[in-house]
Amino acid sequence: MTGLRWGILATGGIARTFTADLRAAGLDVIAVGSRSLGSAQAFADAFDIPRRYRSYRDLVADPDVDVVYVATPHALHAEHARLALEAGKHVLVEKSFTLTRAQAVELRDLAAANGLFLMEAMWTRYLPHMMRIRDLVRSGALGQVRALRADHTGVGPADPEHRLNNPALGGGALLDIGVYPVSFAWDMLGAPVDVRATGILGPTGVDTEVATSMTHGGGSVSTTLTSLRAAGPNAASVLGSEASIEIDRSWLIPTTFRVVAGDGKVVEIYDQPVTGRGMQYEALAVERYIAEGRTESELEPLEETVAIMGTLDEIRRQIGLRYPGVDD
Repeated sequence: MTGLRWGILATGGIARTFTADLRAAGLDVIAVGSRSLGSAQAFADAFDIPRRYRSYRDLVADPDVDVVYVATPHALHAEHARLALEAGKHVLVEKSFTLTRAQAVELRDLAAANGLFLMEAMWTRYLPHMMRIRDLVRSGALGQVRALRADHTGVGPADPEHRLNNPALGGGALLDIGVYPVSFAWDMLGAPVDVRATGILGPTGVDTEVATSMTHGGGSVSTTLTSLRAAGPNAASVLGSEASIEIDRSWLIPTTFRVVAGDGKVVEIYDQPVTGRGMQYEALAVERYIAEGRTESELEPLEETVAIMGTLDEIRRQIGLRYPGVDD
């Protein structure tokens, strides 16, 4: 515990989940800001937050707020992260980090210029089972890692006005849920040297399905599948020359996995209960990094975050996905 004081920027579903986990972990949430005072008050009452603000600008102006969690829709991440950074706050930005690589570069440079901590809230990377999987891959327990497969699918809202169906808000499968398996492939296999993508655009212009096939350095490949119109098992696997890791449903939230040797023998079963959704682990990492004087995460350096946004840009280009005001 560093005694950092958190401010929550926006009051939607992901902000509620994150704040619940912070509260359960005993972290200090002192303020929330919304576009309306009524929404801020209701959120603050639900989580016993003492300060509530009728605007995001008022929130970041609070001198007692140390770190701001940005939980607005994708298209607003860059604007609101910039607002907090310019106010001198450390920032955790909900995934996807921004709409584009260019926006990510701008935020990276702004944070560096002001000596502030900045991180994408790719909370899955900090979950205990993912930490163990990363250790297994890095240690060579699988032998030479050859392939990775990860899906993230589900049935999204039908309302055409919902943010997930609104291209002006960065809606669609890719930035909301597709970023998880793409980031997972980056984490386990490193940067892709070739990206192939195919996808389907729905009636509002957002992507409803996206599939990728990527070649990574060192002779490994990854495949990902994302859908907002069909629900699958959401399992994942990492295949090595000596053993494989089979991650159970749903791989990106607290779950179990098995390490299976080449002869089919199970050599490790991982099953560790986690309290809540598990978003507290990224928040605890943020507090630790800031206490250590760091300005970025060692598990997801800003250069990697920027590069992943570049990969998402390329996927968008290949499937014809465009965001108004960005790609015009």
